[in-house]
Amino acid sequence: MSSTPTPDPSSVRYDGAWTHRDVHANGIRFHIVEAPESPARAASGQRAGVDPDATLVLLLHGFGDFWWSWRHQLTGLADRGHRVVAVDLRGYGDSDKPPRGYDGWTLAGDVAGLIRALGHTEATLVGHAEGGLVCWATAVLHPRLVRSIALVSSPHPVALKRAVLRDRRQRAAWLPNFLRYQLPRYPEQLLTTADGFEIERLLRARVDPRWSGSAEFVDTARRMRSAIRIPGVAHCALEYQRWAFRSQWRPDGRRFMSMMREPVRVQVLSLYGETDPYILDTTVRRGHNLAPNRRVAQIPSAGHFAHQENPDAVTAELAKLLGRPGS
Repeated sequence: MSSTPTPDPSSVRYDGAWTHRDVHANGIRFHIVEAPESPARAASGQRAGVDPDATLVLLLHGFGDFWWSWRHQLTGLADRGHRVVAVDLRGYGDSDKPPRGYDGWTLAGDVAGLIRALGHTEATLVGHAEGGLVCWATAVLHPRLVRSIALVSSPHPVALKRAVLRDRRQRAAWLPNFLRYQLPRYPEQLLTTADGFEIERLLRARVDPRWSGSAEFVDTARRMRSAIRIPGVAHCALEYQRWAFRSQWRPDGRRFMSMMREPVRVQVLSLYGETDPYILDTTVRRGHNLAPNRRVAQIPSAGHFAHQENPDAVTAELAKLLGRPGS
């Protein structure tokens, strides 16, 4: 049983050097967090609005997480002149939590709708773990809207499936939790009891020990434990993985995986943590034919959450992909 009150969805609207807004796209409401304008733009006296020269960068979090995961990149990339927006994905944080729509088709439609709703014709997508899978799907299903994609610990879904089937080490690291989450009701209870301790346990097991001993880790775990206990979030988070499992035997799932075998032609950056025990480097490096314009980079002193564990290194790699604003 939880010893603290159930958090309100608005509890994830943490104050900081950013702005919280609601945006409607693909039939639901999304909570987004936008970084401040760059110092150069502020100094030029431009008024608020869509800057046609700014690259839109959409940041998509992973399982059991929320927009806060990208706090460092929000400000770091905005300081370089880009328009940077972190999103609470469908079912998470203070975004809507509809009973359906956790399939690859709809999630890609969410991102496509967000790009348009934010006033842009294209964006660079950055995703961690499951957020990365949404990036891959959007690049295939809505290629005209995707300028480039960057992934943190998120191999191509076809490559991940092959690795789980063929690589004993990757199967042992990834499959047990994936199968456990297919059970009814029990996983929701597991994620939310004891004030969401299971989320902290998963976080601790997947990050570099050097970060798990830090004050920032303690603060991050506290926020994630609260966010997973928002009513409906645990169930919605699990629906992503349940669709991935159930769809393997259904026509929509087979059609989705068939579509995902279409190579991604845009620039792709794949990042992985040096000590990630959950998604192995060999898995990340698979599937070059699926993304021929891909660059792979290791992030030192980091595990599965490299964008939080070594944020400066991740932001620097993303800046290389993005280039100069307007270029």
